[in-house]
Amino acid sequence: MLAVLSFVLTLLAMTGTAYTLAAVALAGRWRTPLRERALTTPPRRRGPRPVRGDGAAPAAGVGPGPRLSPGNADWPSITMLKPLHGPEPMLEAKLASFLEQDYAGPIDMVCGVADPADPALEAARAVDAAIVWSSVRHGSNGKISNLINMEPAAAGDILILSDSDMVVGPDYATLVTEALARPGVGAVTLPYAGIGETNGWSRMAAAGVSWGFLPSVMIGVATGLAHPCMGSTIALRRETLESIGGFTPFADLLADDHAIGAAVRGFGLTVAVAPPIVLHGCSESSLAALWRHELRWNATVRMLDPAGYAGSAVTHAFAWSLLAVASGAGGWVIGVALLARLALAARIDALVGRQTAPLWWLPARDLLSFGLYWSAFFTRSVDWRGSRLHMTPNGRMSAEPEIH
Repeated sequence: MLAVLSFVLTLLAMTGTAYTLAAVALAGRWRTPLRERALTTPPRRRGPRPVRGDGAAPAAGVGPGPRLSPGNADWPSITMLKPLHGPEPMLEAKLASFLEQDYAGPIDMVCGVADPADPALEAARAVDAAIVWSSVRHGSNGKISNLINMEPAAAGDILILSDSDMVVGPDYATLVTEALARPGVGAVTLPYAGIGETNGWSRMAAAGVSWGFLPSVMIGVATGLAHPCMGSTIALRRETLESIGGFTPFADLLADDHAIGAAVRGFGLTVAVAPPIVLHGCSESSLAALWRHELRWNATVRMLDPAGYAGSAVTHAFAWSLLAVASGAGGWVIGVALLARLALAARIDALVGRQTAPLWWLPARDLLSFGLYWSAFFTRSVDWRGSRLHMTPNGRMSAEPEIH
């Protein structure tokens, strides 16, 4: 019996190793336009913009700010949508990276908050973004509620929604627009790597993104088994957003990015995953914060795609190799699995152009990911900004109203 168990575990470890090596090979098709200056050089300050709003009104705020350039009529205008909430490390530099673009057309940015005293507004003013605030809630998803309030102020032909913790390079807008112009494409999303912003725990979180999540996107897209739509970037034409009902249909969903992608595909359009890799800033400062955040991620994926999540067990090659050796397999199993995982981590770091975390952290990071993977099977509610999110029996998740 033990011999059979050892064989099965070894098979899982070697399948995971093959998966890992495939990701190493596929990584060559992706590229990153990021420049180091995006996080290290203070952005050009353009002077504060006024903040207006009426917390009791259905829609509140101001329209788009001045264009950064007169633009070229051959290139569509772009509005960057940035829902904000609370302080965030280097937020001003992150926002500025979306505006400092080598793009031939006009670009503006609309930032939205639920509270006119939100500390994130300082960064929005510094980059001269248009600001919309309203305390009116539309459903239980705070980000989507914010976007519903922001939508009337977005004037661009193309709307690019992205999380506030993303960093992009100067050719981001051009590459996204070119991808969106392809026949049959209704939306564009981008893969992302992690960057730690606070302490060792944030770097450990970033390692989970770069060495775990990003390879799964590469494999999923290459095999056609995954159809991602990610908060790193969701670019749509204005008419596409209108055809799916705007942001309102997603007001009570946690996995709003996934649902937006599904709605676009429901109209016979595709969601293109463009090659540029952007950066996701990780700010978790403790193991508890990391665990809560990544458990929510894992639980969301499990509920949205139970079969795919179960199948992702094979991605944990190193953990399976430890169990295989513990059940009697030779030590070579650990060596092969670990070398493959190290090769992938080094390949991703080279691709992104920075070291996500020390490579010797990888075994601990992989074991942490393995623990989170199994914990998600027993999770029925997760934490999000101090609120409990409950999963519905149909495989989707809904949020209780957040506390601001």
